[in-house]
Amino acid sequence: MTRLPPKPCSESRVFQTNRVLPPDTNNHQTLFGGKLMAYIDVVASISASKHCRTECVTASMDSVDFLHPIRPADAVHLESFVTFTGRSSMEVFVKVTAEDLKSGKSKVAATSFITFVSLDENGRPKEVPAVFPESDEEKYLFATGDERSQIRKSRRKASIAFSEQIKQY
Repeated sequence: MTRLPPKPCSESRVFQTNRVLPPDTNNHQTLFGGKLMAYIDVVASISASKHCRTECVTASMDSVDFLHPIRPADAVHLESFVTFTGRSSMEVFVKVTAEDLKSGKSKVAATSFITFVSLDENGRPKEVPAVFPESDEEKYLFATGDERSQIRKSRRKASIAFSEQIKQY
């Protein structure tokens, strides 16, 4: 089987900026975590689709690491791109930066890795192009991608075994 031509990470890069509004906050007056997770899933899904130019589904969300609170005075910048690929799956990295709109100071507020699967017209997994890094950040994420992929596969097996053991209602 002939592999598809590889694509640079930059071809899947997506940027999104949102303003934190009062309905988006929790009882601590910070951005509600579920709202941020929805933003993350949306930008990551666009990156995945840009990479393979097919429909994609979220297969797993490895983590969302909330590093700093995001407040109503902040703008939320999300940046996502494909960092590593398997046969039909893609790992997408999302970096979330909070910018205080009054001071202009920014900090990385969250990071996340999400896996998507490319689907063909029948809803079956479809081969994706390999990815190649260009920037230092992309090279670092690419170099560590196989390790994350192996951890993900192991965790999935454990999750399947666990789901078979828990009582279903």
